Amino acid sequence: MAEGVFDINDDSFDSEVLKSDKPVMVDFWAPWCGPCKAIAPTVEQLAKDMGDKIKFTKCNVDDNPATPAKYGIRAIPTLIFYKDGEVVKQITGMVSKAKLEEAINEVL
Repeated sequence: MAEGVFDINDDSFDSEVLKSDKPVMVDFWAPWCGPCKAIAPTVEQLAKDMGDKIKFTKCNVDDNPATPAKYGIRAIPTLIFYKDGEVVKQITGMVSKAKLEEAINEVL
C-alpha cells in the first residue's frame, strides 16, 4: 500500500469513509486494470500533497464486491468523493492530475 493511501474493504467502508470527519476519495480499482495502475502514482502524489485535507483510500473491487455494487460501479478506475457520508462527485476512467486536483478542490 502506498504512503498516504489507505486500503479499505466492505467491512471498513462505513467507518473509514461514511463516518470520516473529513472528505474521502475512494479509488475503486482491480490489480488487472491497466488504467487503474496508470492513475495510482497520481493518486499517491496527491495523497502526499493534500492528505491533510482529504483522506485517500483504495477499494479492490475483486476482493470487495458489495461496496462497488452498492454504488453502481460498472467501470474502473472509478473515483468517488464523499463528504459527510454522501457522494458529492464521481470520476470514471483515467484522468489528468489537474482534473483530479480540480475535483478535490471542488469537494473541499
